[in-house]
Amino acid sequence: MFSSDRLRALDAVAVHGSLARAAVALHITPSGVSQQLAKLEREAGHQLLEPDGRGVRLTHAGRVLAEHAARVVAQLSAAESDLADLGDEIIGPLRLGGVGSSLRALLPDVLAALTEAHPRLWPTVVDGEAVDMVPRLLTGELDLLLIESWHSRPMPLPEGVRVKPLAVEEVQVALPARHPLADRDTLDLAELAGAVWSSCPVGTEPYEALVQALRARGVEPRVRYTVTEYATQLAFVARGLTAALVPEMAQTPCPPGVRFVPVRPPLHREVRAAWRAGGDSPSVRACLAALTAEEWEGRAALD
Repeated sequence: MFSSDRLRALDAVAVHGSLARAAVALHITPSGVSQQLAKLEREAGHQLLEPDGRGVRLTHAGRVLAEHAARVVAQLSAAESDLADLGDEIIGPLRLGGVGSSLRALLPDVLAALTEAHPRLWPTVVDGEAVDMVPRLLTGELDLLLIESWHSRPMPLPEGVRVKPLAVEEVQVALPARHPLADRDTLDLAELAGAVWSSCPVGTEPYEALVQALRARGVEPRVRYTVTEYATQLAFVARGLTAALVPEMAQTPCPPGVRFVPVRPPLHREVRAAWRAGGDSPSVRACLAALTAEEWEGRAALD
């Protein structure tokens, strides 16, 4: 492994043509440059300099290594510049994750505005369930999440996670249009005793909230369809196979043949931004500010 300081010394000699001028550029003494290059020769296992009159010149091995040194020095300079810009500019990677419905409803406009305002920001996005992504947040694999917490079953979060509410939305029952209760203004979940349900996979917030909501009304759930995407659940509903609990953000797109009926007592889902304590980088703060400013009709429930 070559020391970056020694590679800088070799690059300076290659650029400036002598030990003395390299020393001036590096703000060290000529003997200091010589010592760095002597150590680099031992590391490389090749002679890098040879006498040239009263000065020195690069050997063939020296020229080969100097080409690599130039690239390393340039990359290090770029890294130093980027780090110096962190206090003033939103740059670098921003790794986002979230449940699909909230990503679709809240994130596209936010990321379009952020990347236009900060061209050196590099967002990446993955979707999934909060139960799977929170551990990735804690390990630093992800920077910011959009997670859900159902009011009937608040999501437990581990130590070290900070949250900010973004929107509250109503959760309604999706029924086949020909279901005898589909034209009701509201319905009690107890009226759906015996119904077959679809939901997100076991262990996710939507699944556990559905089970809890039904049991609270004296109904033992019959969940036969467990799929991650609400769009797939709605396709099953449209064909008369199941009922489903669906938040407002997930109600579009929706196939023909589905009716959404509010439940009594009401159910709500809160969408939150979550980040790691101490992980609020300038990029994360900028995204949080943009998400907070993003307009969505469900946000009124936060007021």
